Amino acid sequence: MKFVAVSAVCLWGVLCLCASVKAIGTLELMRDAAVGWTGALPCGKWDCECAFNSQRGCCCVANEMSMLEDRTFMRMVDMWEQLTRLDNDIKEVTGNNKIAFTAAMRSRSDCFGPFTSNVPIRYYAVSLNQGNGYNDALGTFTAPRAGLYSFSFTTYSNVGVDGERLYHKVQLIKNNEVVASVWEDNREDTEDSATHSVLVSLRQGDQVYVELLSGRSLCGNTKEYNRFSGYLVYPFTQE
Repeated sequence: MKFVAVSAVCLWGVLCLCASVKAIGTLELMRDAAVGWTGALPCGKWDCECAFNSQRGCCCVANEMSMLEDRTFMRMVDMWEQLTRLDNDIKEVTGNNKIAFTAAMRSRSDCFGPFTSNVPIRYYAVSLNQGNGYNDALGTFTAPRAGLYSFSFTTYSNVGVDGERLYHKVQLIKNNEVVASVWEDNREDTEDSATHSVLVSLRQGDQVYVELLSGRSLCGNTKEYNRFSGYLVYPFTQE
């Protein structure tokens, strides 16, 4: 029984050795046939010597991979340059877009006016001034950049006594030209208010302010109802 088992083991070993020798012999024959081939190589641009001799230690498509990597890298560089240009364009358009202000006349129980000439209204109580376009000392907004701006102003007056003349006219001025105005002239009301909003195209450095006409007055502004506000709607890319 032991003899039979040993014989079987030996026979199995001989068969495995023969199979291994046969496999190695077949690979060598394939390699020799490929290397000795004198016609056009069926493997195209591949390295047949590499394919049959150093499969694990050689990149047989190194040239193609290298070219692919180069093309991919150059595309990535080009995409990065385009993204950089786009980012710069966006910053050019939006980088200085935060322009807005709002201010009010300080509370007072007496009247502002009348005066012998038109007088700019100074809105001293500034609650917002992004972009620093508004000058509270002058009551004037100077455009930091060209663009379309929205402005609004509220005019309020309270004479406090029935029969007193409610008499005022306030106008929005752009570079000494009247853009919009509100007014009141009657003895029937003791108080009145009005708000006006406009869109104005400005160049960099243009000035906008609100003025009270001569001979008129604003009274009883005890709760800062008189206000002046503005903001940049969108910039002009070419000034």
